[in-house]
Amino acid sequence: MAKITDGDRQLYQKKIQPYQSRAEAILKEEAAVLLEIKTNPDMAGLNRFALADKMLDLTSNFIVQNGVSLSVLQVRNEEALNEARKYLYKGVTYLEEIAGSLVDASFYEYEEQLAAIASIDQGRRYFLIRKMGLAVQLLENAYGADAKWKWSFVELDGRYAAAAKNIFDLKKAGVNRDPRAADYESTMYHLALIKKLFMQAADRYRQKYEVSSNQIDDFKQGVLFLSGLMRLLTVLGDRNEVEALKKKIDTWSAKLDADEKKQAEIAAKRK
Repeated sequence: MAKITDGDRQLYQKKIQPYQSRAEAILKEEAAVLLEIKTNPDMAGLNRFALADKMLDLTSNFIVQNGVSLSVLQVRNEEALNEARKYLYKGVTYLEEIAGSLVDASFYEYEEQLAAIASIDQGRRYFLIRKMGLAVQLLENAYGADAKWKWSFVELDGRYAAAAKNIFDLKKAGVNRDPRAADYESTMYHLALIKKLFMQAADRYRQKYEVSSNQIDDFKQGVLFLSGLMRLLTVLGDRNEVEALKKKIDTWSAKLDADEKKQAEIAAKRK
């Protein structure tokens, strides 16, 4: 790696200055919205939805700053990436504050909370979820194969998947799945994305268990995502998908039980 000169550093600072200014402006906007939430709680859901969007803008901002660092200095900017990761988590958290973080739950358990964003149409919800997914992927790509962060994205993927499901108005799904409905396209795309994300989250939690952690809770979390997906498919009446998924859950659950017993036996022998 070539030595970084003072000229390189000055050029880098010049190039990222507009992004730093924009980041400061977004943080001021966030502070103002948080104050609004305190003074006007009836609008809290809508404001948190807006804040989630702002946090994704901040995430992208810091990912770009890392890109400038790679271009000008030929080094990855860990500080910028860590900021991006922090605000991405914050964006997910704002969505969780609207409709919760439940993975396998009846829609009725969070329907009342979701009513807080009833005025936000399906298209905007899907757009935000797509935007969040892009931010997750860009950040993971920016970190590369760094083992330090590799497995932390499993949790982030899971929380993102749950958020994608929980801000989707399942009560309107029946009407919106009619090809004549105005929200048909965004509804179908959103549902397809939820299915993909839940299956991906399940597979990655199992991979983490088998390759890295050996923690039975990771495997259980994988099964939980499969169960949550099956609940959704059952409500939607997708019988063929439900049957196929049920077989996968049975297979995973059998291995989970066997592994849990084996770990318990090993632990008992160590005492």
